Amino acid sequence: MAAKSYDMIVIGAGPGGYVCAIRGAQLGLKVAVVEREHMGGICLNWGCIPTKAMLRSAEVFHLMERAKEFGLSADKVGYDLEAVVKRSRGVAKQLAGGVGHLLKKNKVDTVMGTARLAGKGRVAVTTDTGEEELTAKHIVLATGARARELPGLEADGDLVWTYKHALVPPRMPKKLLVIGSGAIGIEFASFYNTLGCDTSVVEVMDRILPVEDAEISAFAKKQFEKQGMTILEKAMVKQLDRAEGKVTAHIERGGKVEKHDFDTVISAVGIVGNVEDLGLEEAGIKVDRTHVVVDEYCRTGAPGIFAIGDIAGAPWLAHKASHEGVMVAEMVAGRTVHPVRPEAIAGCTYCQPQVASVGLTEAQAKEAGHDIKVGRFPFIGNGKAIALGEPEGMVKTVFDARTGELLGAHMVGAEVTELIQGYVVGRQLETTEEDLMHAVFPHPTLSEMMHESVLDAYGRAIHF
Repeated sequence: MAAKSYDMIVIGAGPGGYVCAIRGAQLGLKVAVVEREHMGGICLNWGCIPTKAMLRSAEVFHLMERAKEFGLSADKVGYDLEAVVKRSRGVAKQLAGGVGHLLKKNKVDTVMGTARLAGKGRVAVTTDTGEEELTAKHIVLATGARARELPGLEADGDLVWTYKHALVPPRMPKKLLVIGSGAIGIEFASFYNTLGCDTSVVEVMDRILPVEDAEISAFAKKQFEKQGMTILEKAMVKQLDRAEGKVTAHIERGGKVEKHDFDTVISAVGIVGNVEDLGLEEAGIKVDRTHVVVDEYCRTGAPGIFAIGDIAGAPWLAHKASHEGVMVAEMVAGRTVHPVRPEAIAGCTYCQPQVASVGLTEAQAKEAGHDIKVGRFPFIGNGKAIALGEPEGMVKTVFDARTGELLGAHMVGAEVTELIQGYVVGRQLETTEEDLMHAVFPHPTLSEMMHESVLDAYGRAIHF
């Protein structure tokens, strides 16, 4: 059977791959996308989307428990974990179906199977019915990543879970240990803690949410502890002893090892790129610590082969993958493009309270040699936050004192994952403090705190 020929073949249909394929097709390219498992990838099926659906259930449950504060009554507030999970899976399924529809609508050929580079411009795909070969001048690797497993802490789906097990839990944990306090770990800790589980988080670094601004991390930690979470920083799980219905964790902290019993452990200690069995080495593509080495335009060392999204390294975020996918498709189609700058990518964590940030932290700005001005504004000073019953939070902005450039913005509190985009757009437009001060923010909104934080950096805050 003759090989099918394309302008561009995309391996992986996650938020990087399917977006790349669609944009390529819009620009007149003949495109095929190869996917071995799920349309929409991990993000849509086992990551961003289903976790947000579950966290929404926890948020509504938390609000129902607070009904009295709002002059309402809700008796015998409870939850059905099975129904919560069912809703989450339904949301994921609906969106995965949508991806398939979009690919079809844009006339992208979809091949379900496992792909491997098979020589210059060639991709071999193993499907249910055998093997077929596709050829293209341009090939995009978008195979994503999976949970990192540490020796001795491997998941078994019963006592020790990865994010996948935590999304379809076999039971409600009573006493939970979460290893790792990045976005994935903290979101699951927040979900199970809100539903009444006794939750502990162990973080090897000196603070939780280590990629965030130190002040925001400290604020979030205080809120989590207020909600009953136990947070252990500068700590490491050395060993897990598994018994019937029980896990004993050996936790080293300050040079001492203590044993603690849990009924469930969630391991969230980072991710590794899906680089195996792709034929990368034979193609002359360099891999560094499970990630494909690329330049700022996502080009690998092999001519005509690109890598986007999680397989191409940090930040491991769906929106970064999508943006890279669009950039690569436009390059292949002969358009002029701008590289994706990691510091322009916002990070969002959907715990309670939410955390969001873009650009440099205060410490990073100082390290980079900037003379800085920093502004802060607390939720307690905002009318809308108080009306919502969400007075805990803060907005922090970091400016270059000489030029007025907005170097970074950091937030913790209700709905900050939606607010952060205002600063993302501001940075994209190369806004200065003056532009932001002159912008009129609607009242009463949470967004007014963004304005006040800017004003505060220059000693002009009104409401604080």
